[in-house]
Amino acid sequence: MTNDHTSMPIEDYLAAGGKLTAPENVPPRYRAELMRLMAIFVDSEMAGAAGFASLINAAPGVTERIASARIVLEKTQNAERLLRVMADFGTDTDRYANSHPWEDRLPREAPLGARRSYEDMRLPVFNAPFDDWADAVVMNLLMGLAAGVLLHDYRSLSYQPLAETFREIEPVEQAHTDLAREGLTVLVKRGAKLQASVDYWWPRVAASFGTGDQGRDARLLKFGLRSSSNDDLRALWTKAATDALNALKLHAASDRTA
Repeated sequence: MTNDHTSMPIEDYLAAGGKLTAPENVPPRYRAELMRLMAIFVDSEMAGAAGFASLINAAPGVTERIASARIVLEKTQNAERLLRVMADFGTDTDRYANSHPWEDRLPREAPLGARRSYEDMRLPVFNAPFDDWADAVVMNLLMGLAAGVLLHDYRSLSYQPLAETFREIEPVEQAHTDLAREGLTVLVKRGAKLQASVDYWWPRVAASFGTGDQGRDARLLKFGLRSSSNDDLRALWTKAATDALNALKLHAASDRTA
């Protein structure tokens, strides 16, 4: 079904698996949720790219510098892909991309949930700074696995231009996760102490799946902007992250507030 909802209410059409293909077909409440979803992803990609840009010269070797530079480039390109979809809704993309201090971070010791003085829509994990190169690789693996869970869910969302864009982005983000896995394998072989970084980043990445707002969960499901609840997505990530860490002889931290 594509935009053929004249014989039923739009919410019923979407709940039945209907798809929308253009801004003029999008009702106001759906538009608000769609724009919020896109802004969170764009802001997180831009903030993530800025974080890795600051690490390029701190990388321990040429291979690691290339990996960091690649992540910066491709995350920025991913943000550009989504900004093109947002432009269809009237977003001034040039102004948007230059209107936030993407490199801004809270102090390392700031509690989970602390807010910066200048807010954008980035996920909470991108408010925290890296401690060093190894710490950044740990974060990249855990967040990459979270992104993989979210992007798999977004592949079938009801606004088709966005779903198609996420399908283009998914393998790019998977490649970043693979780079992190390879990097951590090297670090473990070199005897790096990584568990403290796992303990630090685990709750911050887990917060990417929301705080249990059942009302918003239900709304996203009803609109076809999500196929699974936040709790279900968090559970999928927990298993994937636990398995990945166990393979590296690390252990998952408890999902607690830091």
